[in-house]
Amino acid sequence: MKTATVLTWLLAYRYVILFPLVVIEGPIVTILAGFLASLGQFNLFICFPLIVIADVLGDVIMYAQGRWGGKLVVERWGRNFGIKPEVIGRLETHFKKHPGGTLIFGKVSHFLGGPVLIAAGMARMPLSKFLWFNFLGTLPKSFILLLIGFYFGQAYATFDKFFKFAGWAAILLVILCLIVYIPLSKFVKKYLKEE
Repeated sequence: MKTATVLTWLLAYRYVILFPLVVIEGPIVTILAGFLASLGQFNLFICFPLIVIADVLGDVIMYAQGRWGGKLVVERWGRNFGIKPEVIGRLETHFKKHPGGTLIFGKVSHFLGGPVLIAAGMARMPLSKFLWFNFLGTLPKSFILLLIGFYFGQAYATFDKFFKFAGWAAILLVILCLIVYIPLSKFVKKYLKEE
């Protein structure tokens, strides 16, 4: 979805379209809403609660995808992508030990948000706990993005490019770390066995 199109829709349909757009694409729409508030087109006190509720709703949808579909997808097609069913067991254990930190990390890191939310559903994290931690992560994130839009909104295209770049850079960094970590861990295990 192009940011110019979103901006046009927000100007034309205002709060009616703000809610569903945030459910679909929260961060950029939140920045644009802040920008429009700086121009007097939107009221920040109306935008903020709408954005928080819409963002949490979008996250609940992703959680539901993981909870009621993710495990079946992994069991059926996961091996084609190198994902084994035992990964789900480790995921469940991880979410039981670190539910809050993992969800807040997912909220803060724009590029890993979706997979973390789906993983929470796959791990069968209790919905009440999911909602609480997600809400705690959504409040500051939405507030900061609104302020960014309010004070630096004219650079919205730059923010859109930055989010895309940051997402790809993070994925490449994770892949690079895995490429280095796997051979290194095998070497360390082999070295420790020899001693």
